Amino acid sequence: MEIVPTGSARRLSSVLTTLSRAGLLLGVSLSLVACGPLEDMPEHEALATHAQELESINGLSLNGLSLNGLSLNGLSLNGLSLNGLSLNGLSSSQFGAWFQTNTPLNDLVMKYIVRCAVPAGETRSYKSTTGPTWTWAGGLGLAPDWSGGKEASLTEQRIVSACLAAHANKFGVQISMSIQGLNAKGVAIPTSPRELRLYPEREGCFFGNLFNNEGIYAGNDHYPLNHRKSTARACALSIKQSGPPECAPMIRVDPDCEDICTPDASGNFYTSCTYNGITYPAITTRLLTEDIYTCGDGTCQLSESCGTGNDYDDCKRDCGLCP
Repeated sequence: MEIVPTGSARRLSSVLTTLSRAGLLLGVSLSLVACGPLEDMPEHEALATHAQELESINGLSLNGLSLNGLSLNGLSLNGLSLNGLSLNGLSSSQFGAWFQTNTPLNDLVMKYIVRCAVPAGETRSYKSTTGPTWTWAGGLGLAPDWSGGKEASLTEQRIVSACLAAHANKFGVQISMSIQGLNAKGVAIPTSPRELRLYPEREGCFFGNLFNNEGIYAGNDHYPLNHRKSTARACALSIKQSGPPECAPMIRVDPDCEDICTPDASGNFYTSCTYNGITYPAITTRLLTEDIYTCGDGTCQLSESCGTGNDYDDCKRDCGLCP
């Protein structure tokens, strides 16, 4: 998330309230091992385990990899410091007051904010007046100015918003994915050829701004799933259908990403997407093949349900007959 100028604090407060209603609730599980609540494995341990597996087996760079688990219900960012993601910003009374409104939840929220905005190898910490200290690890480095303690530019607001949206998950579970795009300075998230091969399934494009009422959007960057297929991601990649958005307040756009977004020279990701007359920096995601499920594969997945047929939401073969 980006910082708006200090004079816009009231406006950001309103936006953050909207975010709180939208919620970025971080109930997560490690999909590479099994589905289960975050409490079974803290996020830093899950990330470390995932990193070790990829490093030892595949030798992949983790610069572009991420684990999602945000669901859009219940978060309040109202009162988050506007002074920058630095020691000064996180030591302010404003940040402390926000953080203490719901410490367990806001601790998880900050892990994702710092992961999106701050470079890998850096951390950001907050020490409460009562003694405990919380520390969060950087990852993608999308907002260099905000990370350095400055007020964020409009571009940083938008690219960090896109990153948070990319981590949204309809089911609140954690799934490994490849995150690609440019940071606010136009530098690409490093992605190795091996990473692209390991994550072959193009999923979606994410863009918008959660700080100024421009909205937040997701587009399909994959052939539409047929009625037997589904995914626990679901916010971008799903069967094309009308009706309410999958991950409100995120709006799933139609046409698809390729119709409204500009690809980079490699064609592996989109640098920007234009919607409602505004051109936004974008985040593009890719998935593991095994995270797109098929009714009939013998496993009843989160995105599947019981029934009498072969559709993902009526899947007798995997989930049995409904009681």
